Amino acid sequence: MAYDPRMGYDPERTLSDGDVHDLKPDGWWGDDGLLTREFTFDSYQAGVDFAVRVAALAETQNHHPEIHIFYRRVRLNYFTHDAGGITKLDIAGAQAVNGLLDSGHA
Repeated sequence: MAYDPRMGYDPERTLSDGDVHDLKPDGWWGDDGLLTREFTFDSYQAGVDFAVRVAALAETQNHHPEIHIFYRRVRLNYFTHDAGGITKLDIAGAQAVNGLLDSGHA
């Protein structure tokens, strides 16, 4: 997501590409201002259940990813809208999602 001054972004808060590369949690990738990961499940329902757990987690953090459900796959995109790219909030959200997986709650 390129910086657009008409959108009122705060580019001072965004991380550099190098920082994103160094800080992104396992399984995530950063590209075009998005921090993204795709998850595959054994069934549609398992993917939906995971998306619901991610949504609940996002509510506790007050920072919400885009959630896309494609049959047995779920793709999450984190980015900070008002900054116009990836910030530390996005890194923390991705780490928390990985924590759901590590704790067996995915």
